[in-house]
Amino acid sequence: MIVKYLYVYIIKCNDGTYYTGVTNNIEKRLVEHNEGIHKESYTYFRRPVELAFCELFSDYNLAIQWEKKIKKWSAKKKEALINSDWKRLIEEAKCKNETSHEIYNTIRLNK
Repeated sequence: MIVKYLYVYIIKCNDGTYYTGVTNNIEKRLVEHNEGIHKESYTYFRRPVELAFCELFSDYNLAIQWEKKIKKWSAKKKEALINSDWKRLIEEAKCKNETSHEIYNTIRLNK
């Protein structure tokens, strides 16, 4: 039985932004990003790029789900993941809008 793997990765672009992707060959994909193989890609005008985070998956569905989730994250939350700063990752994951139960309870208790 041959086990195939997928990598979920985050690369840091030259302009300080992050790109999240999934691939079965991380070395080849990083070269493709830096060579500018696809002119319409997000990273084309943001080269050079560097690998900031990479996680290996044997379950394709989990890899795709993880990639889609990370793509929606803020840069701060991605940086927390990249730096394995779990405390900050949890903090960045908290809802910070006015409808947040934590903010609502704080406001209500302070009246």
